[in-house]
Amino acid sequence: MAFLLFGVLFILLFLGVPIGISMGMSVLTALFLGGVRIPAMVVAQRMFTAIDSFPFMAVPFFILAGDLMQRGGVSEKLIQFIRQVCFWIPAHLGVITVVASGFFGAISGSNPATVAAIGGIMIPEMQKAGYPAARASAIAAAGGTLGVIIPPSISMITYALVASVSVGTMFVGGIVPGILLMIAMSILVGISCRKYEFDQNYEITWKSVLSAFIEATWALIMPLIILGGIYGGVFTPTEAAAVACVYAFVVSKFVYKELEYKDLPAIFAKSATSTALVLFIVAVSSSFSWLMTSSGVPAQITKFLLGSFSSKYVIFLMVNASLLFLGCFLETQSIILLMTPIVLPICVHLGMDPIALGLIMIINTSIGMITPPMAVNLYVASSISGVSIESISRNIVPLFLVLTFMLFLFTYCPGILMFLPNMLQ
Repeated sequence: MAFLLFGVLFILLFLGVPIGISMGMSVLTALFLGGVRIPAMVVAQRMFTAIDSFPFMAVPFFILAGDLMQRGGVSEKLIQFIRQVCFWIPAHLGVITVVASGFFGAISGSNPATVAAIGGIMIPEMQKAGYPAARASAIAAAGGTLGVIIPPSISMITYALVASVSVGTMFVGGIVPGILLMIAMSILVGISCRKYEFDQNYEITWKSVLSAFIEATWALIMPLIILGGIYGGVFTPTEAAAVACVYAFVVSKFVYKELEYKDLPAIFAKSATSTALVLFIVAVSSSFSWLMTSSGVPAQITKFLLGSFSSKYVIFLMVNASLLFLGCFLETQSIILLMTPIVLPICVHLGMDPIALGLIMIINTSIGMITPPMAVNLYVASSISGVSIESISRNIVPLFLVLTFMLFLFTYCPGILMFLPNMLQ
């Protein structure tokens, strides 16, 4: 059963079949040829049950809120404010790109959306200041990894539902690692890119800083409304997503006035397409995970690892290496849904909190967005700058190494991840 399930999956992926269809076909093949007397109707029931969930309603709402804010001029306001604050830093345009990506990630919850929104503005600006196009694109692509790490995050909702943990706690847990990753990348960019530009003539006054801050305030307080409302008991994460949609529309339409009613059909269509893609993968992955669990695969892997290795540090290293490898080939939601049933019992047995494991998995999968061939962030940055994926990949290596170093720091010092969740609890 397990051989058929994974064998068919990897063959189809190797042939270039989309991940959702590959998982579905592997499940049906294992059912029909694996000698298991389970009606195919059960697969359909599992798929429906997986997405028939009130918490999952947050996914389309957060996607729509991010699309509304992206179209409503939020990224420009954030960049203007951050530029006022960071103008004195060496290579400040590169640092602004990373910091602005972190702030926009707190609104969009999506890596590609963050690269498109921030990179679309900052890549041309960095090129004008002397940055090589490949280096500018690499900075924007790496900054985009913060999109799903800093809450709210669709990936966090997915993991929370699969692992049966609190969505709100996952959101809070992502704040500290997101900020630390943003700082680490900013330091690297500031040191390695200082030769490209240092705009001493950029005019800055207290009045301009205050004006930029006021303009950006509407965008900056959105994450505070979401997290404050959830932990203040005002609304659930799903209700918070709906509130975010209303807030995003009001700010984009009536405050920044860059959103027109004629833009709404295209925005709704884009959000619906993104939602359908996510929910389809979730539904199919649920049936795959159910069949895998029913076949005893997670238990067998857990028994093998715990029996073969005495050091939990070695096992954590293997888990991270596996997730990083899968990130080169699979999409974030697929990895979370595929691997959580396998690694969760192992890591919990070794004393890791499920919240910390979820954050480590999300950071892993986010790094996968900049590792070819499944490097969505690189493709978005390449489409903006016109630079080849190969050139961007070479320039993103130092940033990849920094992100990987921080990942292992969080893995072996999980107290960093659990600082805020433990404090609030």
